[in-house]
Amino acid sequence: MLHHLIQLLSTEFKFCDLGAVHYFLGIEVQSTGMSLMLRQHKYILDILTLAGMTSCKPVDTPVSPSNVTLLPNHSFSDPTRFHHIVGALQYLTFTRPDICFAVNRVCQFMHAPTDSHWAAVKRILRYLKGTTSYGFHITQGSSFALHGFTDADWAGSIDDRKSTGGYLVFFGQTPISWKSGKQRTVARSSTEAEYKALADGTAEVIWLQYLLTDLQVPLVCAPTIWCDNLGATYLSANPIFHARTKYVEVDYHFVRDRVARKEIQICFVPSRDQLADVFTKPLPVASFTAFRFKLRVDPPPSA
Repeated sequence: MLHHLIQLLSTEFKFCDLGAVHYFLGIEVQSTGMSLMLRQHKYILDILTLAGMTSCKPVDTPVSPSNVTLLPNHSFSDPTRFHHIVGALQYLTFTRPDICFAVNRVCQFMHAPTDSHWAAVKRILRYLKGTTSYGFHITQGSSFALHGFTDADWAGSIDDRKSTGGYLVFFGQTPISWKSGKQRTVARSSTEAEYKALADGTAEVIWLQYLLTDLQVPLVCAPTIWCDNLGATYLSANPIFHARTKYVEVDYHFVRDRVARKEIQICFVPSRDQLADVFTKPLPVASFTAFRFKLRVDPPPSA
């Protein structure tokens, strides 16, 4: 089938079959038996060289657990350098979901970076210095099920009291989509913040369902989305709560309709097992390391 497809394409387009992929758009592809490892080792070294931090001291996490805000101070002397480094880090999140939250935080200050914002960038680079060989594992599995995790850190930003939401979607045993981002409006309750994150996660899962359908990949059951907020979980299935939550009406109807149609199901998960936690807040070393392992970000087998 593969050779037949290549022959058909060659009748319409001029191209050359280079065989098995090893390097593509800065991403190194390493085959490890029944899995693939995607990493950007050289790309990380180039970023460290650009920032002049090739000999920096590594740290265990990309964000300090005690650094909950980035208060403004003196303007950074070289904003262009800040833009280049942060822009490069954004591309790195394709294979390094473990730095997604940290990179999203510093991206919020691209318009006017300060010395404290640059210190946060250097913290990310010091973390990458100690994990340059780490990569993202894609494993082969028999399950075609979609399931996701959504989470929000209610009013976590001391600067403007907006919440940070995030989601993580698995296809079988492999993460295929993730996001960390500050919500556009200030949530008036933890349930509202969690429900906004739940709506974002639901939209992503629905889109992936359509994509898999177009690719003729069968889904054996309705996707499950795990949420660690009981209020948001109950809201998705209980219309009685609607009168008291009109300020989340759009998100409410969007998620509720999908649940009613049995396109998705919302389930509760304890916070200790909430994998999307790593996309919404700084974590201590032990928790961060455990979540990183579950995100399939590991050193190469030979390391």
